[in-house]
Amino acid sequence: MKVFSSREDRWRAILISILGVAGLAALYLAVRRFAPFVFDVSTLRAWIGQFGVFAPLVFILIQAVQVVVAPIPGQVVALASGYLFGSVLGTVYSLTGVLIGSAVAFSLAKRYGRTFVEGILHDDVLSRFDGFVKRVGLPGLLTFVLIPGLPDDVICFLAGLTTWRLRTFLVVICIGRLPAYVLTVFAGGEFADGQLTSGLLLVGVVVALSLIGYRNQDAIQDLVQQFEARRPF
Repeated sequence: MKVFSSREDRWRAILISILGVAGLAALYLAVRRFAPFVFDVSTLRAWIGQFGVFAPLVFILIQAVQVVVAPIPGQVVALASGYLFGSVLGTVYSLTGVLIGSAVAFSLAKRYGRTFVEGILHDDVLSRFDGFVKRVGLPGLLTFVLIPGLPDDVICFLAGLTTWRLRTFLVVICIGRLPAYVLTVFAGGEFADGQLTSGLLLVGVVVALSLIGYRNQDAIQDLVQQFEARRPF
């Protein structure tokens, strides 16, 4: 499978990745200069701690809502949760929110059917991935969800139109989304510890993978379906 369809696409993706990482670095330096209190992590976490259980609940809720409504990229919330809560708790909160949001999307589609899903999803996305979840099994869907940049939120709605059971689907989502979220949350933790270089490197890896996944959605979908067709079981 070709990662990029042309040399221009490859260089465009590289340029976007560089600009994205440079933008994050510029934002980091600007905040450190003009709002240095944000980087006093112990003070910031102590302030958040005074809200008790409500602080992580807010992040879990935001992460859940972005799956269903998708106004905020989930990786942004994961990065913030790693910065504020650390790598372990940040991963737990982010993944919990993703699972809740995925369960809600799945259940809404299951309850209200195809008409509801058609009203939620854009026509072009629906036409490209309609029936995809039905055609692939667990390994295929897991492979698809593992790759950042693919419309896995869309898959949550489409999976609700199949005969899949909710708990089976959530296991796939949990395993599939874990690697990218671990990297992103850990990057947030690195920023909190003042490790700018390693944090930006991790973010750059996730951004690059997301760009590759986004620009090759159809090719990856075809590859997954070919893999499923040749599977002996």
